[in-house]
Amino acid sequence: MFFPVPVLRQSIRKHLPHASLLPSQVFTRSSWVSVQRAYSAGHAADESFSAFNERYTQFFEGVQDLFELQRGLNNCFAYDLVPAVPTVEAALRVENKGQYQAYLNELKPLRDELGVPTKEEMYGQAI
Repeated sequence: MFFPVPVLRQSIRKHLPHASLLPSQVFTRSSWVSVQRAYSAGHAADESFSAFNERYTQFFEGVQDLFELQRGLNNCFAYDLVPAVPTVEAALRVENKGQYQAYLNELKPLRDELGVPTKEEMYGQAI
């Protein structure tokens, strides 16, 4: 929305009496504009692509829970790089069997109360 400068100046002076002490140059439009592109991976200029992939492949091989996996994926894809296939494969192979079993044990009383079976109870251990 565009406001004429005189109307805007009057409005400011009306509501802020001390604003009339400001020089009129404050309300004029600047003709100088500086634009600079900032890249998200600019901070990682010292790391090579192979070191990047190795670091994240090792990270995904040691992931313990879903939150850590999501955090790692978010950090990995925040760079202006596309991870190599082994890095993506390591992220896809994350297994959460320990955490899944902990959830099942913790929620067993509630599942029994509501009659909600697990996938293993419905389909067997093969799935």
